[in-house]
Amino acid sequence: MERLNRKRGPQVWRFRWSEIDTLGKRLYHKKIVGTVEHCPDETAVRRAAVGLLSEINADVRPTSPRAFTIAQRCDHFEQRELAKENTWRSHATKKIYKAYLTRWVRPHWHKYELSEIRTIQVESWLRRLLLAKSSCAKIRNLMSVLFNHACRYELFDRNPIYLVRQSAKRRRVPVILTPSEIKALVDKLRIRERTLVLLAVSTGLPQSELFGLKWGDIDFTEGHMHVTRSIVYGVEGPCKTEASQKPVPVHSILVEALLQWRKAVRCASADAWIFASKRYRGRRPYWARRSYANTFALWRRVSESRSYSDGTRSGTRTRLCYEVSELNSR
Repeated sequence: MERLNRKRGPQVWRFRWSEIDTLGKRLYHKKIVGTVEHCPDETAVRRAAVGLLSEINADVRPTSPRAFTIAQRCDHFEQRELAKENTWRSHATKKIYKAYLTRWVRPHWHKYELSEIRTIQVESWLRRLLLAKSSCAKIRNLMSVLFNHACRYELFDRNPIYLVRQSAKRRRVPVILTPSEIKALVDKLRIRERTLVLLAVSTGLPQSELFGLKWGDIDFTEGHMHVTRSIVYGVEGPCKTEASQKPVPVHSILVEALLQWRKAVRCASADAWIFASKRYRGRRPYWARRSYANTFALWRRVSESRSYSDGTRSGTRTRLCYEVSELNSR
């Protein structure tokens, strides 16, 4: 075990080992176990490497599932499934998994052994959390993934989370905007936000794919666009599904707005981002949280006069969505 410096970020612990192959040749391996923030001393880092050691020595000696705790399984899961070189999961999924493990799973379950986890126990714990049902469902699914990971590496023989019941039903019904309300919102926006809102409501693309568009993806002559990438937390990646990569029709009103926005930007080449960030001089696109802030602030002012049958008013969780057919008819 050795401690290494990095150009960026805290120091890391690297575990090195060797093995002899079938030809009698010694092979050397190395693996990053964690940072010094997560494992401050060598004792802590060796506890975190228990799962890795059990995997390395799997062919030498059998391992007992009772010897592993949830904290050790979390460490092994992060080392194998959430590592940068692992491409099975997207960058956004890895970041969310790490956040849920650190904030909810580890603090409560880190001392429990795998064999001590009970279905009803987990179900009762999820009901006590002061979180939205959808968040509880994500935690439940992550714990199930964690046990499936242990079963895949033959470190455990069952998944007690399989029978845990947890609803993901919304607490509030999403507010669907009418075309007149969309028009009231668009009329109060600047050209950048106006183009962004028209793109969102007329194509139905998620924000990750909206900010991943480049000028070369739009065919102004044929009137459609090709969605080939997404941007999440500033990291470029593929689209979530194959259906997302199908050509998307572009309305004439949207074409006009895009052409106006293209004249206003500095770089409008085919490989340039449609919503390029001035801070990074066009090398990166804007991130949705910042660009949507002014839009939602204006929408709250526009919707102050709108009330519903239950006496409530629309708030910050309002969704910008409506039927495209209604927009085309205006």
